[in-house]
Amino acid sequence: MATLSTQDFLEIEEIKDGIMILKNKTLRVVLSASSLNFALKSEEEQNSLIFQFQNFLNSLDFSCQILVQSRKLNIIGYLDKLEGIEKEETNELLKKQISEYRKFIDTIIQKGSIMQKSFYVVIPFSILETKGMSPFSKGKQLNKNSPALSQQDYEMAKNQLMQRVEFAILGLREFGVNAMPLNNLELTHFLWATHHPIEAENGYYPEIPKELTGEDSII
Repeated sequence: MATLSTQDFLEIEEIKDGIMILKNKTLRVVLSASSLNFALKSEEEQNSLIFQFQNFLNSLDFSCQILVQSRKLNIIGYLDKLEGIEKEETNELLKKQISEYRKFIDTIIQKGSIMQKSFYVVIPFSILETKGMSPFSKGKQLNKNSPALSQQDYEMAKNQLMQRVEFAILGLREFGVNAMPLNNLELTHFLWATHHPIEAENGYYPEIPKELTGEDSII
């Protein structure tokens, strides 16, 4: 019986140039998007934002996915810094106050009452689209057994995908949302954190070799 690795169960074949290449030969770019203080805005401003967001969605001629991730706020580094300050403090009153403050913050975090939300927009592209076919056409879908993308096909798909990315970034900027594509390292951390949420909340990420954080491919 053949031994299977974790990668056999993942849909991702490769990460290259900040692009995920899936086993079905489709491409994905993940944009990290900023947030808006929607609840703090006036009703008129809220309605304007909703209208602008609606216009943005209607302007798209391709599908996209909006992803929201919630994680416990990781302030382990901050707590460690407070502990260091506490140990070095010579004034007993200040030392006690720092200790009580550190324990108070730690208690709040342990209760899970402080959450950090991250927003992403996933932009797809299929090589079939460069051939004038819909990626959803019956009998036309590619799969993990399909031949690897040629460099020519990859470059063609990449160029058209990046046009979509630029269009989405400009559209989001129209109503105050700034977005940037994740690079190789950021994509790797994003995927790892998605499959290891508890470790990610504790601030642990695997060490990625430096030679894989540039233009070289990962996975």
